[in-house]
Amino acid sequence: MKILDNSNKHLSLILPDIILKKLNKKVAEFKFIGGGSYGKVYKVLLSDGGIIAVKAYKLQEMQKEEERQLGVLSENTSVKMPEVLFTYEDDDTAILAMTFVEGHNVLNPLFLLKSRKVKQKFTGDVVSGMLEWHSMTNNKFGFLSNPVYDSWYDFYKTEMQQPWLCGLEKLCDKGNFSRKKLNLLKEASKIFDCVCPEDSTPVLIHGDLNIMNIMADTKSFNLIAFIDPCGSMWADREYDLFQFRNMWGDAYRLYETYKHKCSLSEYADFRVAYYGAMLEASMRLKGGYIVPLWEDLNFIRLKKEMKKLKEKM
Repeated sequence: MKILDNSNKHLSLILPDIILKKLNKKVAEFKFIGGGSYGKVYKVLLSDGGIIAVKAYKLQEMQKEEERQLGVLSENTSVKMPEVLFTYEDDDTAILAMTFVEGHNVLNPLFLLKSRKVKQKFTGDVVSGMLEWHSMTNNKFGFLSNPVYDSWYDFYKTEMQQPWLCGLEKLCDKGNFSRKKLNLLKEASKIFDCVCPEDSTPVLIHGDLNIMNIMADTKSFNLIAFIDPCGSMWADREYDLFQFRNMWGDAYRLYETYKHKCSLSEYADFRVAYYGAMLEASMRLKGGYIVPLWEDLNFIRLKKEMKKLKEKM
């Protein structure tokens, strides 16, 4: 697995020529404005005054996958999403150029100072947008390009749970992952195997709708757009919810509001916590950017939900 260079230094050498060839426009300036586990996003000012966003990835093919996901998701929600302008790849580069979305992602802690009424409206709009995706159903579970599984459990276990646990075991053997955390995930996986519903319906999910990927107006706190899908697929709806709780998403009651609007399974709180801890740990297997604090918080939540579930059972 080759890790690509998505640094400012690398892009400054090649991006002007790429945009000139793709859009027939010159670059006036560009700057880094944010990023996640696998990509960095740059704001590009064009010589004609236009602005676009360019996302540079650490792994090849991710630009094509996000292009596919943006296309499907944008067709099935009334919330604005970026429009793809072009993709580009070479041996050292993978980028996706999109329309630029104004506003600020909700990771900005200043949004926490908004009134309760304003935050409630924002949260309701976010959940309503997600439910538009979740109203879209399919006959099979799986990746957007090829959903082939009859059950969510078979899909998740085959494509995620077991490969991730095996990969983390190897990291533990090399001293690159906590054995204590792995044992917790193994114990939680046994519980998950017993409480995963067999009758769920495949729905369309964003896969990464945390507060970093929700754009709002800085003054009104109105919802502007959803951005940066990652792992969009045909899945059980509850798999789309752990990102709501990532970072300080709970301060906006995103998860609780979804539960109020849409009935979840009996063991949803445990399963959502499990999904979050597993995904955070899996970042270590894919060259993703690791934030130890987020990983630790997900494991703390998982332990709490395991304790509650054991008491209940």
